[in-house]
Amino acid sequence: MIEAAKIWNEPNNKSHWDILIDPDWVKFAELAVAAGKAIRAVHPVLPRVLGGISPIDPSFMRNMQTRGVLEHFEAVAVHGFPLDWNLWQIDEWPNKLAEIKAIVSLPVWVTEVGVSSFGAEEVQAWGLKRTAELLIGRAPRIHWYSLYDLPSTWEATTRHKEAEGSSYYRHFHMGLLREDGTPKAGLELFADYSHAMGLCQWFHFDDHRLHDAVRWMRRLGIRHLRTGLSWADSFRPNATDWFDRQMDALAEFDVTLTFCFTPEHRGIAPHHTSPPLDPNEFADFCAGMVERYAAKTGLKTGLMASPALIEAREQTCVP
Repeated sequence: MIEAAKIWNEPNNKSHWDILIDPDWVKFAELAVAAGKAIRAVHPVLPRVLGGISPIDPSFMRNMQTRGVLEHFEAVAVHGFPLDWNLWQIDEWPNKLAEIKAIVSLPVWVTEVGVSSFGAEEVQAWGLKRTAELLIGRAPRIHWYSLYDLPSTWEATTRHKEAEGSSYYRHFHMGLLREDGTPKAGLELFADYSHAMGLCQWFHFDDHRLHDAVRWMRRLGIRHLRTGLSWADSFRPNATDWFDRQMDALAEFDVTLTFCFTPEHRGIAPHHTSPPLDPNEFADFCAGMVERYAAKTGLKTGLMASPALIEAREQTCVP
């Protein structure tokens, strides 16, 4: 079932939003508001989550608050990778959450947190255990990134490979499973926390790992999954067939469905990070996907928002 709709991924990260075109995030705010309104128009209660920020930046959240964006969302999200990319230590997680909670009245979800096995699998296993200790009970949703390593023949979703040095290659070692599907040291450990931690796993177009991923998630006892549907992919031949296969395969999980990535021909610049020429086109995509996979009746995937999330929405008094 679809638990929530999430708008964009790391909008304050230059690898996911072109901040040279939109340095003050005015266009992102327009896109987020348009998408929030469009989703609510087709689904009366589905929780809307503002795309997870990375870095965790209180000033960005204040910006969104000032521009009225948060009025159209039921939760905000943060991403953190202190052992790989962030300039803070893992034990600062509670403080990082507190910084955002001090600004917003909405629940703060952690929709990506992870540790690479780039240096050693034992580092990832320790980082998983410590992350669970620090975050469980402090955030209503926690999604570990990720189940699979990124295949070495693919590219990480970033525009700055040449400038990142070894940091770029950490993207390929974030999984609990290796590229070939064999488990790392942290895999079985994750089962100890799956009652309170979900997974974030992106599936590429026509991804060969989809059904194996479902089998692994069942084995691990996963309930909550974050994944995405790409607006850019929606222009590929047979896109709807792929989206249907993906969502049918994941129907047994509580899915936070992320909408992002601008088609090259619909952006101000020809790149997936570009603000769209018309934010309403993105909003229409979001609404169409919500109608298809989280219909008002709940008949498409058997989903309506969970009682806990409906209660959280009502408590925040957000229309």
